[in-house]
Amino acid sequence: MTGSGPAAGPRMSRRRALAAGGATAAVWAAGLTASGAAPAAAATPAEAAPARLTPFPLAAVRLLESPFLANMRRTLAYLRFLDPERLLHTFRANVGLPSAAEPCGGWEAPNVLLRGHSTGHLLSALAFAHANTGEDPYADKARRIVAALAECQAASPGAGYRAGYLSAFPERIFDELEAGGKPWAPYYTLHKIMAGLLDQYRLSGNDQALTVLRGMAAWVDSRTAPLDEATMQRLLGVEFGGMNEVLARLYLVTGDPAHLRTARRFDHESLYGPLAEGRDELDGRHANTEIAKIVGAAEEYRATGDPRYLRIARNFWDFVVRDHSYVIGGNSNQEFFGPPGQIVSRLSEDTCENCNSYNMLKIGRRLFLHDPGRAAYMDHYEWTLYNQMLGEQDPDSDHGFVTYYTGLWAGSRRQPKGGLGSAPGSYSGDYDNFSCDHGTGMETHTKFADSVYFRDEAAGALYVNLFIPSEVTWAERGFRLRQHTGYPDTDTVRLTVAEGGGRLALKVRVPGWLAGSRSRPRVRVGGRPVGAEPVPGRYLTLDRHWRPGDTVELTFPRDLVWRPAPDNPHIKAVSYGPLVLAGAYGDLGPRTIPAIDPSSVRPVAGRGGSEFTAVAEGEKVPLLPFHRVHHQSYNVYFAVPPRGPRRREIARFPLAEGSGETGADALRRFPDARLAGGATWTTAGPRGAAVALDGKDGHVALPSGLLTGLTELTLSVRVFLASVANSARVFDLGFHKNTYLFLTPRTGAGKARAAWRIAGMEAEDYIDAPAALEPGRWIHLALTLGGGTGVLYVDGAEAGRNDAVVSGPLLLGATTRNYLGRSQNPTHPCLHGAVADFRVLGRALSATEVADLHRH
Repeated sequence: MTGSGPAAGPRMSRRRALAAGGATAAVWAAGLTASGAAPAAAATPAEAAPARLTPFPLAAVRLLESPFLANMRRTLAYLRFLDPERLLHTFRANVGLPSAAEPCGGWEAPNVLLRGHSTGHLLSALAFAHANTGEDPYADKARRIVAALAECQAASPGAGYRAGYLSAFPERIFDELEAGGKPWAPYYTLHKIMAGLLDQYRLSGNDQALTVLRGMAAWVDSRTAPLDEATMQRLLGVEFGGMNEVLARLYLVTGDPAHLRTARRFDHESLYGPLAEGRDELDGRHANTEIAKIVGAAEEYRATGDPRYLRIARNFWDFVVRDHSYVIGGNSNQEFFGPPGQIVSRLSEDTCENCNSYNMLKIGRRLFLHDPGRAAYMDHYEWTLYNQMLGEQDPDSDHGFVTYYTGLWAGSRRQPKGGLGSAPGSYSGDYDNFSCDHGTGMETHTKFADSVYFRDEAAGALYVNLFIPSEVTWAERGFRLRQHTGYPDTDTVRLTVAEGGGRLALKVRVPGWLAGSRSRPRVRVGGRPVGAEPVPGRYLTLDRHWRPGDTVELTFPRDLVWRPAPDNPHIKAVSYGPLVLAGAYGDLGPRTIPAIDPSSVRPVAGRGGSEFTAVAEGEKVPLLPFHRVHHQSYNVYFAVPPRGPRRREIARFPLAEGSGETGADALRRFPDARLAGGATWTTAGPRGAAVALDGKDGHVALPSGLLTGLTELTLSVRVFLASVANSARVFDLGFHKNTYLFLTPRTGAGKARAAWRIAGMEAEDYIDAPAALEPGRWIHLALTLGGGTGVLYVDGAEAGRNDAVVSGPLLLGATTRNYLGRSQNPTHPCLHGAVADFRVLGRALSATEVADLHRH
């Protein structure tokens, strides 16, 4: 072993021999019975839905110097360092075998129910490392781990477990699960172990791994077969990873139909049903729990050919990428999906769990193999790879430590280091973390080579999907292609035929991000322009007779592109080519989303072409590629204030109709408000009719978007309180209970309060009045916000003030849940009384103007 990673030294021919040997072993071992005996003939099935494209073996792709190779080297160092005896300790203890090893911490601690999952990730990472580098120490370490797992599996019956059981925790956890309990994801852990064993068999030719895996699969079958459908569907409510995926893959390896039957028992219909019908019902679901199920659906399509599985996977990918993803390509806030399109309203330090993107890239990759005409799959793959996955690793860590989340609230940071329960953005450690992202990180950074190139063997086409310095060898054609590029820090990619030739269609992805570029992409073959027009978001086909030394030069002009958030078009992120840029703030990050002047962006000379500065909140801030911002606070989303004159009045709802179920905007700019719940009309308003609220569920639902684009505002309303309850709302405009602007007649402290918050803020901005609002009479209320100051007025007189406001109204955006008389938080009481004359004004009125509004 050279110790310097996969780029060191010439490619060893034994790597190709290993790939061929592994294939031979697979033919022999494909039909092993659960006991390990070889049947008379293998029964490996043909794929029911074979992919149009085939990935190149990892052994056929060599990474050249780049940030990807640097990340891989750090992870390889960790794989060489990691003592498997410490991970195996809990497996041995679980079946009564002796172990003198020190237990691990974090999620692998002896009292954590996920213990054992990291061993599966490690087996997969070792398989990827061995396949890509050809270095035996990775396979040797894995063989020792598999042998120890086989010993634990053999000891399971003696510990009182069913034959085939293999885990680091007792089998009774599955009894609890089947009885209706919700233990922490026992099948999730088994999936990781099973996937690692399968990768060891497929990529390193480890026959013992297949034997152990088949024993585990037989155990899963015996455990789930007796369960009725209702029970099985209920237990699928507990995270189970990709059990359907690994079992479907095992079926394709062995041909044993029992594995496919077992796989399909893990089809979770509460997720699959709506997706099959094209409905997005992801709101409130734990993101990575669901994403892994869809990886399984994609694999079950390959195994069965059932188009429903393909439809489920396609719809899910479309929904998540289009409606649930942040600008870096990742998804989820605090691990959960929200309503479609909610991005700024769901910012925090806990956005974009890295496991989610690891699995989303699996889905996109599988879908593209079946549908190579849709380049969007690889566009998203590239975007997420650069802007999230590459940057999850600490470049200063010798062992490739990674973060759990990629936080996107202003002032988030990636920093050393913590264990279980550490601060968001903390890097993992050697033995004190072992989170799910620690595990997927080991895999991600050892398999960058798996999607750079694909091949269409029937059409004789080689696909260039990603622009990463590398070399691919198509051994069957004697063809080797080398890619040199500084992309994405430069705009040029150069492909060279290093060996072989003949007729071949080279298909090169023209990145979709070029669609917004002012300049057109250019392609030259042998220094001459080609006739084919490169179209962004498609593959360019160069079908010709190639010779050694032939070159293809691609130029992808980069521009700055400001990308608005769907729920707030005035909050934007900026990208340059495929790179999202982040403000680098050092130790003192912004307290809230800073306002930026897009016209102030200037390139930094001599810094590789992807670094800029800009003026944000009056100060010059470096704008760097996000994946390079480490050990300091950063900001990705900026406020871009609208230009032009401000309207004095935005909306006016008199709420004086006196009949019907709606109240019109007198300015005719917005749809009608709607009386909801127990809301009715009353004639006892301040000037006639008003809306009466029953204090139970009655409220007025206002239209969406009332606050969009307002750098200042005044909210004005008249309210009658029949009684006063703590935390009831006069108005509450927002998205959910973490992003809002409200006014309550009384808090628990006995004061009227106006307050507002964006989800990522540490604490809300607020203004308190000296006392609660008085019941039994009509009161005029007004709230003004602007210039860092908020003022609350009661009956035209100032009742409270905050001159140190952190967050302005522009950050609230196109609020979708706007109420009179109801809170965003369903645990709060509804208002008991009546409301009338609700107005939104586009600037902060003066005290004199508010007094005049009160009188009229």
